[in-house]
Amino acid sequence: MNPEQAAQLLTAARTGGPTVPWRDILPADRAGAYAIQDATLAATGPIAGWKVGAKNLHTEPHCAPLPASGIHASGVTLTGPAWRWRCVEVEVAFRLGRDLDPQGKLLAPAELADAFDAVLPVIEVVESRLLEGQTADPLAQLADLQCHGALVLGSPSTLAPAQVDLRTLEASLRFGAVSAAHTLGGNPAQDVWRLLSWLALHCARRGQPLRAGQIVTAGSCTGLLTAPVDEIVRGEITGVGAVELRFESQVR
Repeated sequence: MNPEQAAQLLTAARTGGPTVPWRDILPADRAGAYAIQDATLAATGPIAGWKVGAKNLHTEPHCAPLPASGIHASGVTLTGPAWRWRCVEVEVAFRLGRDLDPQGKLLAPAELADAFDAVLPVIEVVESRLLEGQTADPLAQLADLQCHGALVLGSPSTLAPAQVDLRTLEASLRFGAVSAAHTLGGNPAQDVWRLLSWLALHCARRGQPLRAGQIVTAGSCTGLLTAPVDEIVRGEITGVGAVELRFESQVR
């Protein structure tokens, strides 16, 4: 199956179609997964940002573009059959203040920090268009925009991008009155500047350079948890701010 055919199935699943058997769209390698991502974005609309992460300090990062249609302001209520998993994670995000051209090289932290104009708290909603998506091959998950469902944005903070240190970020997640997670330095990638430097170069080489106004997330601070319906889901990062959403029950 070519990237356009795979993207067609994934796009249909986003809009109420059947979930896709992951073996049907499994790419041979990361380049194939990124080709499916590009074909999906051609069908779903413009890129509003990127997610980038890594399993640890030593593994190569991976990324996915974030469709503008999936970006929401804090306080949003999400409802409908698209939210089958209701998996959420609290993350720190960066907003680009200008277009970023790395000119074919990995940028130093100071150069990167100068390109971003805001830090904000976000909740990523993790969702899949794949049948048995939670146990799918990682390449199939990567092709499916790395299981991205939606991104809910808190307000920009007063923290300067250069001050962000994933090792010291304190984050919490609450479901209504219940504390679901509280972490200090919970992001396994640890070095945010390594992630952002890799992403800038990757996107430029891919023909999708980072643009002013885009939001870049840098991996989970709290880990992935399943949220209940009809409760306020509240994420908070100390010194950065808070962000909220709610999943609404379809039965009233």
